Amino acid sequence: MERLGSETALAGMETSMKEELSMEIDPPFKENMATAEDWRKALNKVVPAVVVLRTTACRAFDTESAGASYATGFVVDKSRGIILTNRHVVKPGPVVAEAMFVNREEIPVYPIYRDPVHDFGFFRYDPSAIQFLSYEEIPLAPEAACVGLEIRVVGNDSGEKVSILAGTLARLDRDAPHYKKDGYNDFNTFYMQAASGTKGGSSGSPVIDWQGRAVALNAGSKTSSASAFFLPLERVVRALRFLQKGRESITKPWEAVAIPRGTLQATFLHKGFDEIRRLGLRSETEQLVRHASPPGETGMLVVDSVVPDGPAHKHLEPGDVLIRLNGEVTTQFLKMESLLDDSVNHKLELQIERGGKPLTVDLTVQDLHSVTPDYFLEVSGAVIHPLSYQQARNFRFQCGLVYVAEPGYMLFRAGVPRHAIIKKFAGEDISRLEDFISVLSKLSRGARVPLEYISYTDRHRRKSVLVTVDRHEWYAPPQIYTRNDSSGLWTVKQVLPVDSPLLSPLVNPIEQDLATNRVSSCAAEVTAMEQAHQCVGQEPMDGVTSMETSCGQIGDGQLPLDESDAGTKKRRVQGDLSADGVLLPDCSLHEPREERLEDSGTETETVLRDYQGAAAAASNASVAERAIEPTLVMLEVHVPSSCMLDGVHSQHFFGTGVIIYHSQTMGLVAVDKNTVAVSVSDVMLSFAAYPIEIPGEVVFLHPVHNFALVAYDPSALGPGASVVRAAELLPEPALRRGDSVCLVGLSRSLQATSRKSFVTNPSAALNIGSADCPRYRATNMEVIELDTDFGSTFSGVLTDDLGRVQAIWGSFSTQLKYSCSSSEDHQFVRGIPIYTISQIIDKIISGADGPTLLINGTKRPMPLLRILEVELYPTLLSKARSFGLSDSWIQALVKKDPIRRQVLRVKGCLAGSKAVNLLEQGDMVLAINKEPVTCFRDIEDACQELDRCNESDGKLTVTIFRQGREIDLLVGTDVRDGNGTARVINWCGCIVQDPHSAVRALGFLPEEGHGVYVARWCHGSPVHRYGLYALQWIVEVNGKPTPDLDAFVAVTKEIEHGEFVRVRTIHLNGKPRVLTLKQDLHYWPTWELRFDPETAMWRRRTIKAQST
Repeated sequence: MERLGSETALAGMETSMKEELSMEIDPPFKENMATAEDWRKALNKVVPAVVVLRTTACRAFDTESAGASYATGFVVDKSRGIILTNRHVVKPGPVVAEAMFVNREEIPVYPIYRDPVHDFGFFRYDPSAIQFLSYEEIPLAPEAACVGLEIRVVGNDSGEKVSILAGTLARLDRDAPHYKKDGYNDFNTFYMQAASGTKGGSSGSPVIDWQGRAVALNAGSKTSSASAFFLPLERVVRALRFLQKGRESITKPWEAVAIPRGTLQATFLHKGFDEIRRLGLRSETEQLVRHASPPGETGMLVVDSVVPDGPAHKHLEPGDVLIRLNGEVTTQFLKMESLLDDSVNHKLELQIERGGKPLTVDLTVQDLHSVTPDYFLEVSGAVIHPLSYQQARNFRFQCGLVYVAEPGYMLFRAGVPRHAIIKKFAGEDISRLEDFISVLSKLSRGARVPLEYISYTDRHRRKSVLVTVDRHEWYAPPQIYTRNDSSGLWTVKQVLPVDSPLLSPLVNPIEQDLATNRVSSCAAEVTAMEQAHQCVGQEPMDGVTSMETSCGQIGDGQLPLDESDAGTKKRRVQGDLSADGVLLPDCSLHEPREERLEDSGTETETVLRDYQGAAAAASNASVAERAIEPTLVMLEVHVPSSCMLDGVHSQHFFGTGVIIYHSQTMGLVAVDKNTVAVSVSDVMLSFAAYPIEIPGEVVFLHPVHNFALVAYDPSALGPGASVVRAAELLPEPALRRGDSVCLVGLSRSLQATSRKSFVTNPSAALNIGSADCPRYRATNMEVIELDTDFGSTFSGVLTDDLGRVQAIWGSFSTQLKYSCSSSEDHQFVRGIPIYTISQIIDKIISGADGPTLLINGTKRPMPLLRILEVELYPTLLSKARSFGLSDSWIQALVKKDPIRRQVLRVKGCLAGSKAVNLLEQGDMVLAINKEPVTCFRDIEDACQELDRCNESDGKLTVTIFRQGREIDLLVGTDVRDGNGTARVINWCGCIVQDPHSAVRALGFLPEEGHGVYVARWCHGSPVHRYGLYALQWIVEVNGKPTPDLDAFVAVTKEIEHGEFVRVRTIHLNGKPRVLTLKQDLHYWPTWELRFDPETAMWRRRTIKAQST
């Protein structure tokens, strides 16, 4: 493992003194006369038994994150097929691993034991699988370790196949290194230290002497020096003997072996006599200990920490000095551990001194494996399991609490961080994982329930959030994974009963959401709902994004957190609402029932009247602000990590939208596509006119312009439906330079904010470059620029003095590139003219001729758009003249548009469009159908005219100017819908889709039938392990072409679990590549997520899983 984290510095003076002392008190080294020939013979014997381990942690669990890594191991029992390595290599959770021997024979290995505390573990393999290599097991000789011993560390250092590093043992009594405050740390043991300079990949390497014996196990290193830390082998030898006894017959299948391990849930440190005297040790006790201890003993064991509610809790305290265990003077970890391991579930007598006062306590030794979890719940991408002893010690919580190892999507959406401890869910106390599962089984899809948790960083305060159960089938149903040491796998089973409402399909998600919101939240007596959405850096296992990285970044340990998915937009919404969003009157319990029923209606009306009056009075609003405020909506959008499509760059967005249609059956909100970027998302709407939050559904994403339409159910507003209304749209006349407009939007506290501004440029052409990971960018758009606004994060609308909407003040996403390797996401705001939105809403209301979509239970035809898939940019006519454009055309274009005085030039055609190979980069577009064109809207109008004229075959007569010549071309147009990407496949952990428009805008698609596009990849998956990263097309699988998703599914369905697959890819830069990967259907089944317009639901279907 690459340093296994960063080791914290120890106290300077005392540590340095201890180091000097340790060099003096260790027994003198009897120099062996090992020659170079002796070392050569030893290494010839050792190297064949050392293997490179390639491990993949399939899920985050306990102290480890999901990821792929390299490490080292070595054979310690050839006949039984046992390999020794580190615990952080074997992993406490699900792991898939292969061992590669020095002759490049690769075999699968399976974990059989990982120590709960110390940094060692064992893999097993089939010895008969090694056919071409002669090798011998490496004997373990812990007794041979001594200060001054010359050693060699043989292993896979920094990814090298075999690396041999020399060193000399400098210390045998170093404190166990501290790697991370919230991760794995070893304790209650000494470590050895040498200046061998090992780095990542050498974890699990044998530390050998000149006779070819392993005297220690390499575990970690210090970044600031060349120091390496080695684990002593005494407890390793004991564990190996148990495994060998449990495996007497080599012919029988492997069975799990129990290795007794005891604990008091207390951490001890070895401190020198000088420090212990300051703790109050009596001189007579010191004399007794020195006489009873081996010569050269310099200190004693002192209690450092005690885990709450453990066997030692309230009996031992930090600073207690251990004198005797069961009557024997004990100053060394090894002796203490041996007594504990041999006394599981028995009493142990400890004689201690506390501040100079002798005490005797009797403690029951606990089974260490009982506080080490061997199962977890996976729900909505989250990994939840009982809190382990390791983390309980780190966080000072009791073992067994409900611990969030990975928040996944549902909990991330609520703001629950990694390492949280769940204390309450849906109003019920949660003390065990079974309690959480019981509550979960009673919830239905879309339910919104409160959850309380605590975090070790703020341990004294509970935090309350609102959890929304997934309405759509973003993830598989909740499952329990249980470790099976016989097979080396974690068995999977469904955890919910078949009649659980969570397993029932949801037909009308919005209505269901509101119903369950009222029921579950009222049952939990939730009155004040405050939800603080933090951008939590995620590393979900069921599909988090990571851009392409080099294989060299794969260390042998925990990979760094990938924060690229953490949202950059965040907001805080506060409200004092009842569960269904209505402010309830404060009624006395002694009021007559009849009176309360009669007054309920008037109370609601009073509340509405008071809310509106207070809002208007408090804001001292202008006419435009008062008119537009009831139409404004704050949208909060979350994108599931399992399906981050179309290059979407964040999981969390928010922004202001405006209601453009509101009737009894349907409401529509228009918002920019930097807030609603993809249709695969969960949208919540908060209304300025009435304090309520309801879900919405994305129904239209414009393929070119920067806006989306989100539908909501007006009946869900309850009494608020009467105060919420649609804005009046004013598409004509278009805004001109110098016009006065009112910029109105919502602050983060849902207060309407406005200011007067003047239009400085009504037709500014956008020029946004492609991002490193191609995503939607506004092209062929003219936007409105103002003299003053509220900054780059404030969005809203532009209105006239009467509050009629002339433009949306929307957010645009861009990427600033500082160099070839560094870039940063930015956003800016501009005005989006309302005319296009007005045209789309007219088509939806009047009944378009496109495919139908279920909106609030009613099927509605959605519009299709005819567009010329060519990216254009304007050039001044003065520049065009320099390129040779004739005076007659310049005069014609000026006459057509005397304000812009520009000509449109071709930047590129979208790959796969009908304009490809007809229009070329640099062409000037002069006219369409003999009519001069000067702006993007002229081209849009010409395309729409084709729909009204049925005889054109969808082609435009385009007059262009190319290299000094005028040319007339017949150019085809393309018809696109507003659904966005509606289908995604997860295969071996890579998220595959059809190439979206931002990819096609790069102007390149593979010649081999286009292929399917890898949008994202998942940590801990086979594609992570073998390097099939994002930003490339898969064009062949096992030699069979995969031009589209159907062909891809047909090919991959034929591949069985554990088979190697040959994949041919082509990167965005056009570079072809062939790689192989091993399919893992146990942890990574192939599944498909598809939008069903008949039910307006995203449905998940398993295509192929491991047959049981």
